[in-house]
Amino acid sequence: MNVKTDFPHRIREIEHLEIPLSDGTRLAARIWLPEGAEEHPVPAILEYLPYRKRDGTAVRDELTHPYFAGHGYAAVRVDMRGNGESEGLMADEYLPQEQADGLEVIDWLTRQPWCNGKLGMMGISWGGFNSLQLAALKPEPLKAIITLCSTDDRYTDDIHYKGGNLLHENLGWSATMLSFSAAPPDPALVGEVWRERWKQRLDNMPLLAETWMSHQTRDAYWKHGSVNQNYADIEAAVYAVGGWGDGYKNSVPRLLEHLQGPKKGLIGPWIHKYPHFAVPDPAIGFLQEALRWWDHWLKDIDTGIMDEPAGTFYLQDALPPKPMYAERPGAWVRTEGWPSENVEHRPYALTETGLVAGDEPCRRPAPSTRRSPPAVTRANTAPSGSVPTCRATSARTTPWLCASTANRSRHRSTSSASHDCACDWPAISPVANSPCA
Repeated sequence: MNVKTDFPHRIREIEHLEIPLSDGTRLAARIWLPEGAEEHPVPAILEYLPYRKRDGTAVRDELTHPYFAGHGYAAVRVDMRGNGESEGLMADEYLPQEQADGLEVIDWLTRQPWCNGKLGMMGISWGGFNSLQLAALKPEPLKAIITLCSTDDRYTDDIHYKGGNLLHENLGWSATMLSFSAAPPDPALVGEVWRERWKQRLDNMPLLAETWMSHQTRDAYWKHGSVNQNYADIEAAVYAVGGWGDGYKNSVPRLLEHLQGPKKGLIGPWIHKYPHFAVPDPAIGFLQEALRWWDHWLKDIDTGIMDEPAGTFYLQDALPPKPMYAERPGAWVRTEGWPSENVEHRPYALTETGLVAGDEPCRRPAPSTRRSPPAVTRANTAPSGSVPTCRATSARTTPWLCASTANRSRHRSTSSASHDCACDWPAISPVANSPCA
């Protein structure tokens, strides 16, 4: 990666600063300023997250925010209540408390001597969610946002239910957030109070998965923070960015279709990362694109970005399934809006022979039967150290496990058709090159 350090403005960094809220809580911030901003105030760009600015996102922040500061913006990274060096407790994600705190942070920023009163928000995932949510509350200073890998519909797209199916990620994500929130503040930044703040968190740590799993239908819990409840609430300009390898990609065309204010959408081949260091290739100059957006909306500079088509999508070539590609061949296409007049709806039916064009109902495949492996009992337990050999009783077989107390070896498939397969137990030793190997 080519890391650029030569910018139009020299940069001054404030490593740690605490923003006071009306209830006495103080939120920790890291700020990058162009030199001379106090004499010549600049717009501010806020990223508001629970992921610990000191260590959790420190490297990512350093690859992003100094670029904007070097081009004449105050770049501000704030830790949410109950995380990192911030005071208070975080009871759940996207609560009204989080949004109220965000509004106070915006107000505080606009009153600083280095801010000219104009503000943008950006963020990926959680930061993309709350950028949309705060924009829907219409704070006057917030003129534009860039929301990446986020959604307008928490029930349909988020990692809890995906529209109705309880996902195991509820447990994984709950544990991840526990690891973030349970980590102590850095004594080097907050001094002796670190232990008191840390103990307060540990004594009040919620099990987030319990809350999420208690709301298994689209109720008021999920509707809160879902801006699709009223797209008209958002008046700020919105640039929605996603990746085909990310779970939130469907929100980009929905936002393009339903937002009533200025908007743009971009989907590349990437996973759940900022595009300037995401995979797979092709990469784009995301920071340069974001700068064009900020310059247009926060500095009134004609960058031409709003003269271009609203939607930009990477059309990927078809490739065989593979866990990961370093690069996805394809082509960039643009559309004036969404739904696009260049997109044709083509229904396909699932059949036993594959996909068939047309909207006829799916044909039911022919019945098939399978015989379970023999039960492992004293009578048919394999001798110690031996493995069963599999013999197919038909020419085409499907995978299943041959049972053995010694080990289990997968019978490799030669077809997805139905089969019968029997296991013989060798009397003395494993058979070389067994098809079960």
